[in-house]
Amino acid sequence: MSTRISVSDIVRRAYVAYEAKDRAALQSLLADQFTFTSPQDDRIDQHTYFERCWPASETVEYLRIEKLFEQGNEVFVRYACRRTGCEPYRNAELFRIENGKIVEVQVFAGFTVDDLPD
Repeated sequence: MSTRISVSDIVRRAYVAYEAKDRAALQSLLADQFTFTSPQDDRIDQHTYFERCWPASETVEYLRIEKLFEQGNEVFVRYACRRTGCEPYRNAELFRIENGKIVEVQVFAGFTVDDLPD
């Protein structure tokens, strides 16, 4: 019997790995053709993501998923995060999953926790 992990569970595992600062666990969830887009990054590849963005994980105190919506092979997440020495903030991310791996993340960033209602 084959057990297939849901796309939502893949995304949840990615957040757990990021908060735990477990690069190997996160990398195991990413497709070879992974791309990452944020207000500062335009479809960067996995190597560039780990070079440019991954170091920020070291300052994460917490990362909490507040809302998660799954449709087909896409997952949309709103989460709250706090980094050392910073005010808590919220971001939203759209994940695309193919063959059990994350192939794309698009980040919509920049709201402080007080800017949005719960």
